[in-house]
Amino acid sequence: MSSEQRYQKIIELIEERPSVAVVELASIFNVSEMTIRRDLASLEGLGLIHRTHGGAVSARGRSYEPPFLARSSAYNDEKVRIGKAAAALVKTGDSIALDSGTTALEVARELVTARDITVLTPSFQVAQVLADRAGIRLILTGGILRPGELSMIGDLATHAFEELFVDKLFLGAAAVDIQIGLTEFNYEDALVKRAMAASAKEVILLVDSSKFGQVAFSRIAPLRCVNRIVTDSKVSDEIRSAYERVGVEVIVAAGAPRPPTEGDGDVG
Repeated sequence: MSSEQRYQKIIELIEERPSVAVVELASIFNVSEMTIRRDLASLEGLGLIHRTHGGAVSARGRSYEPPFLARSSAYNDEKVRIGKAAAALVKTGDSIALDSGTTALEVARELVTARDITVLTPSFQVAQVLADRAGIRLILTGGILRPGELSMIGDLATHAFEELFVDKLFLGAAAVDIQIGLTEFNYEDALVKRAMAASAKEVILLVDSSKFGQVAFSRIAPLRCVNRIVTDSKVSDEIRSAYERVGVEVIVAAGAPRPPTEGDGDVG
């Protein structure tokens, strides 16, 4: 396992629990404690963790948004599967809104061969994937481009969703909680997502299993606005049942990840 792979696994472990210990990490990865201490020092230098005596804790507050590239490598196989399952819900003739974010980008990659659909998006990255596809009418919202994220925010972006109405919205979120609802790291992104949800006949939430029971900085919408959730197979039966009891269908994505294709490296 490379140091980069270890970094990602360490971050995932820290996000799942309050703290991790050097001794425990050394045992998990079968490396020396000195190697783990160097890993933690590197992660702290990136602002991703705080080192403690004998271990580390997450540096992430509710308004902390991990960089796009860091998010794209986290739960990557799960996101690919979610993208495939979500894209299967798109039918010929549909008008859809496709959110910004790493999971929505996987949906876009699965839609490149779609025919006779309209896609409205605030994501420059999604637009790069779907541009020049013969079967897709692509509409960009306009707005202020967020550096790094390449998502569009501001009045122009929200206004697009006040004027245009879609059959299906594929919506991402930083976190989802059965009581609080959908939340996001960035306030301006949350405003655009809120307008997106109001414009759609059907709202399909795309979240990997790590996002359940979490709360981020800014509210997007209550859970009652969601018709379906597409998530990965790591979601527990307890969580799945709880959401279905309040009327939200939970689709668990399965199957092998999509193999790399030519052009994947051009985006994101």
